[in-house]
This record gives sequence, C-alpha cells and structure tokens, in this order.
Amino acid sequence: MTASFVTVFLPCLLNVVLALFLSPLCEGIMRKLRAAIHSRLGPPITQPYWDLLKLLGKEDLRSTGGVVYASLPALTLGSLLLLATLVPMGTAAPLAFAGDMIVVLYVATMSGVLIMLAGFASASPYASIGSSREMMMLLSVEPILAIALSVGAFKAKTLALGGIVNWQVQNGPSISMAIGGVAFFLALQALAGKLPFDIAEADQEIMGGSLVEQSGPRLALFRWAIWTKQLVFAFLLVEVFFPWPRVGIPLLDLTITMLKVLVVLMLVAVIDVVNPRLRIDQAMGYFMRVAVSSLAALAFAVIGK
Repeated sequence: MTASFVTVFLPCLLNVVLALFLSPLCEGIMRKLRAAIHSRLGPPITQPYWDLLKLLGKEDLRSTGGVVYASLPALTLGSLLLLATLVPMGTAAPLAFAGDMIVVLYVATMSGVLIMLAGFASASPYASIGSSREMMMLLSVEPILAIALSVGAFKAKTLALGGIVNWQVQNGPSISMAIGGVAFFLALQALAGKLPFDIAEADQEIMGGSLVEQSGPRLALFRWAIWTKQLVFAFLLVEVFFPWPRVGIPLLDLTITMLKVLVVLMLVAVIDVVNPRLRIDQAMGYFMRVAVSSLAALAFAVIGK
C-alpha cells in the first residue's frame, strides 16, 4: 500500500510543482516576447515571481465578507492544480485512474466558474459586467474544447486521456486530429485571457473585469491561477493532439513536451500583440465558426480520416 501511495503521490507532486513554479516563468517569457515585438526592453522574465511576492506581502483588503468569498482564490488555484494531476505532462497523468475526459472538462470549467463567482460576489458593477462577459466566453469556448477532445476519444475509442495520447503516438497524425488541435489552440487564446479575447477584462472599459476588487494575496492567487491555467491547457493541447516525438525516457520526454508548450505559449503571446480586442458579439461569431470547424474535425473522425 505504501509503495502504491508513493507511485501516485510523487508524480502528482511533480505535476503540481511544474504547474505552480513554471507558470510564472512562462508568463515572464511571454511578456519578454511581447516587449521585443514592441521594440522595448521589457521586464525580466522573473518579474511575475516578484509580482506574486509583492502582492502576497500586501494587506488583504476585501469589498465584502463571508467564508465562501474568502475561499474563492484558494479554490480557484486548487482546482487548476487538481487539473494538472489529471492532465499528462510529459508522462502519464498521475490521477488518470480517477477520471476520464469528462472529469477533466468538469474540473477545467471549475476555475472559470469560481472567478465569475468572485466577480459577482464582490458587489462591484464593473466586476459583475466582467463576470457576465466571462460567462459568455466560457459558454462559447467550453463546447469547442469538448468537441475537439471528443475527436480524439472517437478515434481512440476511449474517454481516457492516456488512451487517446497512446493512440496518437502509435497511429501518427490524422486530418481530424489536426483540425481538432487547431480548434483547441484557437480556444486556448480565450482561455488564457489574451487579446483579442480579453473582453472580460477590457482595461479601457471595465478596468480589470471580475478581479477589479481583488488585491493583495487574493489577487496574487487569482493571477497565479490564470498563469497556471494557460500552462496546463497548453500541456493538454500538445499531449493530446501533438504528442510526437516520444523516446521512452521520462526526463527527455518531459523536456521535449516543455519545449512544445513553450512554442504554443509564444504563439499565444504573438497573437496577443498583433490583434486588437474584439467586441463580445464579434467574439461570439468567431467562436461559432471555430465550433463549426471542430464539428468538421469530428465528421472527419467518423469517416476515418
């Protein structure tokens, strides 16, 4: 029993550590890239770590009280760390036995819902507007993620992420999975809250969106959760849709996967720089078209392509 506990606990710990401590570094690299495109020097890549330390040391000011409201930042970050243990990150997901693709989608949705609840509970009209927009984005993006992952599930004849990844590694690229991967990537831009889909924040309109009333340690946890979210979803993208090459050496596989994740996040940063913000109606129309493309991927999967 002790041995089996260790074999589960240590990989879980590894995924949690990767998600927690690499996410600020990836955010720092993305900031540096944006600065380079703007011909600026930009902050050091370690700046997100200093931002977190600064916020964690500030006073915890709250616009309202209550145990539930106080627990939302920790619950948001915790839900994403749980997601990190359900997602393959260079190796098989440590808690793959505890849930399949449906559980992954459920846990992935939790963080967005918790952030919306924080906005609605903060008694700020700006935060409520931001949460309303966040809800519309979530309702538009989540079906795309579900359909894209369903393509892999249909091809592999299993809902287990590990089974989908193994099928991809053994069978190689396919038209349906390539289209599904592109649809997932386009949804990732919105999940990361980057332009042109930072509509829920819209600094010139609602000044921070759902998190406008958050400060100090609470804001630090929310920001950390958002950075963790973009990293974990980038892992999910490259592991499910583009898992090659696999050499069978865990450390080398993890390194290759991290490089692919970094490339994905750099593409997200480039798109963030070169695009203006969309209006909410424009974003809805855009995601409708992406949803149609993900359905096309599912249709290709049905016919065996």
